[in-house]
Amino acid sequence: MSERLIVRRGGRVARITLNRPEARNALDSELCAALLLALGDANTDTSVGSILLDAVGSAFCAGMDLKEPAVLDSISLAPLHVGLFSFGRGLNKPMVSAVQGPALGGGTGLALNAHIVLAAGSARFGLTETRIGLWPFAIFPVVAAAVGRRKAAEMAITGRIIDAAEAAALGMADEVVPDANLAARAMELAAQLARGSSEAVAAGLGFLRDTEGLPLEQIHRLAAERRLEAQRTADFREGVEAFRQKREPVWPSHHHII
Repeated sequence: MSERLIVRRGGRVARITLNRPEARNALDSELCAALLLALGDANTDTSVGSILLDAVGSAFCAGMDLKEPAVLDSISLAPLHVGLFSFGRGLNKPMVSAVQGPALGGGTGLALNAHIVLAAGSARFGLTETRIGLWPFAIFPVVAAAVGRRKAAEMAITGRIIDAAEAAALGMADEVVPDANLAARAMELAAQLARGSSEAVAAGLGFLRDTEGLPLEQIHRLAAERRLEAQRTADFREGVEAFRQKREPVWPSHHHII
């Protein structure tokens, strides 16, 4: 694993930490490749219940590393960027990103791939690519999914920086916490998510992917089918039994391959 990335396990939480503080965690090709590998491993590891993405230093991620020679070679970098800024769609584990300081350009795209975004008071977001003569092609879809196409276009056109409060108001950040509390709150939330039924969450995230863009009638039909499937699972039976017995459930999916 690259030294640019720290991967740790705490219980059922896979914590993936950007570790290039001297470069404000800018995304060079080595870090992009290491991130994709770590995220893929966590997503397929049945002992992992949730993923936490955070960063060392005063910045979450300053975006693309403009000092890397390969930055001008779009052919070699394109597959990495496509994978890195779309991996959230393929996750079957809940993911939290904890953002402090700048998360600009690709940093914004990286953070918004998570299902839940925690922003420290110091967090700053922005689609700043037009400042270097580029449109944020790779990250635009994930930003538009969070704030809508019109607002995402406004952000990209202006390149303006958004603070944590505005990010929360726009739906980019789900919770704003003091900087001093960010790490503890992120771990608390990731641990909470990891306690849920892996089978139910994976089914739900798959449902979101499969129904995107479908007519409402088809969504309702698929929802009914998936609900019947879910009600036949061991996790559902355990959840009902635990509720009746007023105890915490012991999910079968946490002990067997889904």
